[in-house]
Amino acid sequence: CVPARTALLTGMNAIKNGVTDNLHNLRADWRDSGVKIWTDILSESGYYTAGIGKMHFYPWDEKRGFEYRVVCEDKRWTMVRDDYYGYLKQLGLKKLRGDEMDGYHENKGAVIQDIPWEHSWDHFVGNEAVKFINHYGTEKPFALMVGFPGPHCPYDPNEIFLEGIDDKNIPKPIKENPNNTKALRLKNIEGNRRPWNGVDYTEFSLNSKMKIRKHYSGLVQQIDYEVGQILDALEKKGILDNTYVVLASDHGDYLGDHGFIGKATFFESSIRVPMVLMGPGIDKNQTVNEMVELTDITSTILKWAGLSLPEWYDSEPLPGEGMPRQKGRDRIFGLLSDGWMNFDGRYKLHKYLSGEVFLFDISEDPEEQNNLSNSVKHRKIVDRLDRELTHKIMESVNFSMHDRLAQTGDMSQSAKFGLEGWSRPWPHPPRS
Repeated sequence: CVPARTALLTGMNAIKNGVTDNLHNLRADWRDSGVKIWTDILSESGYYTAGIGKMHFYPWDEKRGFEYRVVCEDKRWTMVRDDYYGYLKQLGLKKLRGDEMDGYHENKGAVIQDIPWEHSWDHFVGNEAVKFINHYGTEKPFALMVGFPGPHCPYDPNEIFLEGIDDKNIPKPIKENPNNTKALRLKNIEGNRRPWNGVDYTEFSLNSKMKIRKHYSGLVQQIDYEVGQILDALEKKGILDNTYVVLASDHGDYLGDHGFIGKATFFESSIRVPMVLMGPGIDKNQTVNEMVELTDITSTILKWAGLSLPEWYDSEPLPGEGMPRQKGRDRIFGLLSDGWMNFDGRYKLHKYLSGEVFLFDISEDPEEQNNLSNSVKHRKIVDRLDRELTHKIMESVNFSMHDRLAQTGDMSQSAKFGLEGWSRPWPHPPRS
């Protein structure tokens, strides 16, 4: 959640921006240290920036460069007195924790949302986005980011969005291979037992997994409806043909794959998330199978706005016909507090703080069942991916220390350095 969102905001990977965990926060002096977030860049270039919904900022009411904010935070943050809290309070309603709804523990977090659809989390966010579009009346172009709280645990769609979902069309989860994932599964179980979720997945039957998958499908349908409402509002406003739209997510969900729930490791169910784009000049109905990162949205929107990119960005413009670039990345790095990944499009190496190391040939083994990390035949591949990963990590760590420099260049050439009372600037002046 938070590392992906911060990378998107800053255009830099998690080690460079310092946010490698959900409990980390972008440093308070980020502007002074030279961090250039896309909201500030667009605002300085004449755009009006708006953020509606879940952004996962700490503190939750920070604006982070957005000139207009409507806050509807994480579904599990029921204590947060955001705009959605105030909206419900006026109606005599309140946010509900998952365990306040019938069958939460028995159904492993898959429940029916008790708040009426017209007042639910995702509908509130979608409706606020539509209101913003309808009422926007200035000549300045706008950049609007809409963050839906779903699809996410608790798996709590409104009942109307479960209607019409045929159980036979829901794919079964990828089987668990205990030889691969024993330590990671134990960590997944322990993490979800904690109060933020409070569900024990030690016993995780196929029926429970399929119920969760159906409820997740309902949550996706809810958001699909809201996206349709937003596109309709743009069309009625007469600006749809002149607006770039990006649909993306910070992560996927295992929904029982490998015996896991949620995300936070580098298996495909967690990290391979579809991205959909539309806008002026983009060829319709094309499918681009190039590798991209969520972070690449950052440089793409700046390119669309005709702006230059900070030279230290990890973000690269997205590829495709009518897009700023034709070819995607030749590898994807994943950098988090608990694990690291290097994926070259075929072979994926990921390793974890627990000591587990994985190598999968995604082209031959898309369900990631056959761990090749100890295969003699694949030793050179492991070594190559590991060297590349080590280089990326060291490069990122060195970059992240720029603000701690005493001074650039040779200190002996500075007259001030030899005087009493010299003090090191903090943070170091940002890169030009």
